Amino acid sequence: MTKNDRIAHVTAALEAEAASHGFELVAIEQTGGKGVPVLRVLLDREGGITLDQVAEANEWVSELLDAQEPFSGPYTLEVSSPGVDRPLVKPADFVRFAGEDVHIKTAASESRKSWHGVLIGMEGDDIVIDVEGERVTIPFDTVQKARLKGVVDFGKGRGAV
Repeated sequence: MTKNDRIAHVTAALEAEAASHGFELVAIEQTGGKGVPVLRVLLDREGGITLDQVAEANEWVSELLDAQEPFSGPYTLEVSSPGVDRPLVKPADFVRFAGEDVHIKTAASESRKSWHGVLIGMEGDDIVIDVEGERVTIPFDTVQKARLKGVVDFGKGRGAV
């Protein structure tokens, strides 16, 4: 089974189960080399996800994957929130997070492959972003990776004047 086939298989198995537990399955990522692969399951819910909810989700995700046997040998399972640099995977993500700063890498483009800007949304099958005042459309099917650009505001904490 190829990496992409494995991710598709695990996604199909987890999507409905995640919804039944009140979660959105954001993405599944496989990392690691020939040793022990890492399967990362990113879950979210409206208003964010707590550490206790991640721990609870780890149990049912682990049980479901034990039944699926995605790898022929040992692997490491990580269940977590998507974090501040949340991946954008589905067209609905590009609508939901309109107004946020994004970083998008594409497979093909006439002028460049990496884009940073403010997400405007979707128009048909195209993602629309504002790049320094210029409106740019990116065909959804050319996107290799897209993430929110996380912003952490520490306010008047350490080092602030």
